[in-house]
Amino acid sequence: MKIVLIGYRCTGKSSIGKKLAQALALPFYDTDALIEAAAGMTIREMVDLEGWPCFRQRERECIQRVASSSDGVIATGGGAVMNPDNAAALKDKSVVVWLMADVDTILARLADDAATKDQRPPLSDADVRRETEKILEERTPVYRRLADTIIDTAVYGVDKAVEEICGRIKNA
Repeated sequence: MKIVLIGYRCTGKSSIGKKLAQALALPFYDTDALIEAAAGMTIREMVDLEGWPCFRQRERECIQRVASSSDGVIATGGGAVMNPDNAAALKDKSVVVWLMADVDTILARLADDAATKDQRPPLSDADVRRETEKILEERTPVYRRLADTIIDTAVYGVDKAVEEICGRIKNA
């Protein structure tokens, strides 16, 4: 079984993904963490030094590798599925779970996340609220199209989200 978690920043892809993988006794792949480990630097450092196109190329290579794995839980970067090749590779023979949250919840989580400033590069020149609203507007149709199921992480905590995903997978 292959489960792919998609969604915007701070919707729980990494934290839910780790617990989901444990619950299902599957390997866990966090594409952002894999990219950082291979590059020896944070995504923010990559983007600052090499630009977004270089990061997106590394992301494509990583996704092609993990998407071809036979089983596992894959947590993707928020923008990964905006590349049609990534989206197709991740959707193939997978259950795609869109982890979503409202803008206020995302902003609160971003503010509480110590790693955000150091590791997450801005996606635009707008203030964080406007950036989040704009990017969500662009990405939501893609997330919706790819999703086999949707979990609102503003409603479900990590443990409850894992339980809900497990239940939906078993009933599918």
